Amino acid sequence: MLFSAGAVRGAEQLLIKQIVWVVLSLGLGLYVSFINLDWLGRKTWLVFGLCLVALALTLVPGIGVKVNGAQRWIGLGSLRVQPSEFAKIGLVLVLAYYFSSRQRHTGTFWLGFMLPSMITGAVCGLIILQPDFGTCFLCGAVAATMMFQAGTSLKWLLPVAGLAVAGFSALVYFDPHRIRRVTSFLDVEANADDSAYQLWQGMLAFGVGGVDGVGLGMGRQQMHFLPEAHTDFIFPVIGEELGLLCTFTIVLCFVFLFGFVYWRLRQAPRMYEYLVAMGSILFVSLQAIINMGVVTGSMPTKGMSLPFISYGGSNLMVTFIFLGLIVNVFRRWDNPKTLHPREL
Repeated sequence: MLFSAGAVRGAEQLLIKQIVWVVLSLGLGLYVSFINLDWLGRKTWLVFGLCLVALALTLVPGIGVKVNGAQRWIGLGSLRVQPSEFAKIGLVLVLAYYFSSRQRHTGTFWLGFMLPSMITGAVCGLIILQPDFGTCFLCGAVAATMMFQAGTSLKWLLPVAGLAVAGFSALVYFDPHRIRRVTSFLDVEANADDSAYQLWQGMLAFGVGGVDGVGLGMGRQQMHFLPEAHTDFIFPVIGEELGLLCTFTIVLCFVFLFGFVYWRLRQAPRMYEYLVAMGSILFVSLQAIINMGVVTGSMPTKGMSLPFISYGGSNLMVTFIFLGLIVNVFRRWDNPKTLHPREL
């Protein structure tokens, strides 16, 4: 699909880069699936600290790279790394380790709510300064779910969720660019030539594709009508060229993945492994839901890639790391006496 999405703009180069990222991501995911989770737990605070440092570096002039008004990347030669993607891993690991080591206090205010909230707030605060509202919301939602699953009371989580929604609403209201995104989402057709152009083109692509699509490589969106055809809006390209049957199959694959992992989580023997797997599948699933919701006009436009499919190295690598963590957890449950070959 990347070849179709970028057919007019150097598809070969995009494809070669993505193949390299896929190979690296598969290798890293495989490595993580065999890593010693107990050792990883002992290094969690170091990993989390490095994630915070990397997030802070994106805000430093000369180090952080600004693209389309957002400073979310660190330049490493010809490569760009997005620390907020790797911060997702750090957040999952640190919350899982924190709650598993304080199981007697998960229902208390300070140890069960305030400290985990401060950990989450440190990540979300640095991400929103970039600014990246979508990833900030995603991290907050996953962290809140993990806290609830660990035993944090809803009487503390719900008020904070309400304050977060109010804060987001205020930030959107006082930002003309973001308020245009919301208003254009509410009336896409009326803003089809302006702020809702990308969303309108995506919806047209779905309509043109119909049930069975126009054929691979035959879509008009490869002609640059859709600005982010190879990244955030690759799902409409699939809908146009391969039709409803293919897009529905992709949705079913994500549903099956989440359902299978959630079903296995009921057998979790330890909180640490349960929370690692839960946080990992939540990040992958919620990101897919948000991406599909945006490109179908069900949610306001927000730049968020589709896991496994969109072009991009950082997100693909993080997605496979999450899969590796899930596989690692399941291996331990299936064979509790499994010896990990790497104490690292």
